[in-house]
Amino acid sequence: MNERAGTPALPEDLIDVDELISAYYNQEPVEPVVFGTSGHRGSALDGAFNEGHIAAITAAIIEYRAELGYDGELYIGRDTHALSEPAQRTAVEVFAAAGVNIRIDARNRYTPTPALSLAVLRANGAGTEAGVRVEGPGLADGVVITPSHNPPRDGGFKYNPPHGGPADSDATTKIAARANELLKDWRSIPRMPYEEARVAKTTGTHDFLSAYVDDLENVIDVEAIRKAGVKIGADPMGGAAVDYWAAIAERYGLDLTVVNPEVDPTWRFMTLDWDGKIRMDCSSPYSMASLLKRMEGDAPYDIATGNDADADRHGIVTRDGGLMNPNHYLAVAINYLFEHREGWGANTAIGKTLVSSSLIDLVASGIGRDLIEVPVGFKYFVPGLLDGSVGFGGEESAGASFLRFDGTVWTTDKDGILLCLLAAEITAVTGKTPSQLHADLVAKYGSSAYARIDAPASKDQKAKLKNLSPEDVTATELAGEEITNKLVNAPGNNEPIGGLKVTTENAWFAARPSGTEDVYKIYAESFQGPEHLAQVQEAAKDVVDRALSS
Repeated sequence: MNERAGTPALPEDLIDVDELISAYYNQEPVEPVVFGTSGHRGSALDGAFNEGHIAAITAAIIEYRAELGYDGELYIGRDTHALSEPAQRTAVEVFAAAGVNIRIDARNRYTPTPALSLAVLRANGAGTEAGVRVEGPGLADGVVITPSHNPPRDGGFKYNPPHGGPADSDATTKIAARANELLKDWRSIPRMPYEEARVAKTTGTHDFLSAYVDDLENVIDVEAIRKAGVKIGADPMGGAAVDYWAAIAERYGLDLTVVNPEVDPTWRFMTLDWDGKIRMDCSSPYSMASLLKRMEGDAPYDIATGNDADADRHGIVTRDGGLMNPNHYLAVAINYLFEHREGWGANTAIGKTLVSSSLIDLVASGIGRDLIEVPVGFKYFVPGLLDGSVGFGGEESAGASFLRFDGTVWTTDKDGILLCLLAAEITAVTGKTPSQLHADLVAKYGSSAYARIDAPASKDQKAKLKNLSPEDVTATELAGEEITNKLVNAPGNNEPIGGLKVTTENAWFAARPSGTEDVYKIYAESFQGPEHLAQVQEAAKDVVDRALSS
């Protein structure tokens, strides 16, 4: 923990924007293209997110979509990171030279990830009797230029195919491999000068904001929020949601204040995260320290919310409970939605990642709904959200989405704005805050202690962890309890979890290698309190270390 965690950023904490953009254009790529769970990320200062990377990735996407016959509009959105605009310019130049029909924001502003997902789905038939098409001619897809909650020095580039959600591993592996081939001679990739590309006949615009805001009434009970007079303080945290929150307040007549409408690529108004870095993590009490302070004492809002830079994550702050643990809020949201969405089918299931709290399992059982447990990655929820068989898909990292009132798809990517508005709806309809409703769930199902820690691991160890088998774990007990299961595949879809999950009657842990650092992550939970959780964590490290050294 950095000693300055939660304190305001100082001038020495800020990036030099001119230096960063200069590095984007002038520094040759050093690192390869690597697609993680949320696209390619890196910094131009490290030779990991430079003009060459974006030109090569864009060219690889052009080949990929041509191979699969995707010849409709390609929607492009960007967030507020300093590298996002130059990356968009590069992508537009390459797409235009290839004659791809691209659509950029009509206001030349910022586009939240869920707004782009919605645009792709609508273009492919969402909301019609025929439903969403993912095969055939004229299919649309999209690109989101964002590193999500990463520090200001980073950039990110993510591809969303016609289903509107994150591309699966088959697609990203293929795109990355081809991009790395093209990267060797990236200057030969055909491009059109930006000013010409902007007015090319294949370049058009899309009003992402109006399309998203006007459609919200079909997924959130905004009238209940308005009638109840719920006071909302929405903090975009300098991200892409900034214009959207103001538009939502005006469109639906809500008592909603945009807490900080400032956009600054240095994020000078932020408080530092746990490690002393500026990071737009709306689930971190350190990054959210300013908003939390506003909610102390006689708070001006009933509900305060935060979003990361591309608004695919949510942070929920209540007067009585402070910043909610994402797992706690997911359990409350699920319990509420399945009691208040009559248009969802009786067989509509709940989706969760296998590192999310077991409280969700208990809630699912209590309301008589099937639970689908998948590996980490929102892409695993896409099929169920698309056909309506999954009503809610959520991750422990504060990312989720759910269906419209009529049981059809809303977005197939995470929607932080939606989950923030849901907190206001819950308050309006139940008369209780999400924190109070979580207390009700704890009274019914029991209290758990949950945490994630990181432990050092070499590249070889990370590779071994990713490919463990249940037989590699020789332990029979975990923190005094008999081990009941050892999983390397998710029970919900049998997909590899890229690590290991071990369960007992009252606890569990999961270990996964980091995709960006030389560490592995240990997620753990105990229904026997914080002391037992600490024992589980220590036992987990021992189990994993023995498996890695065998």
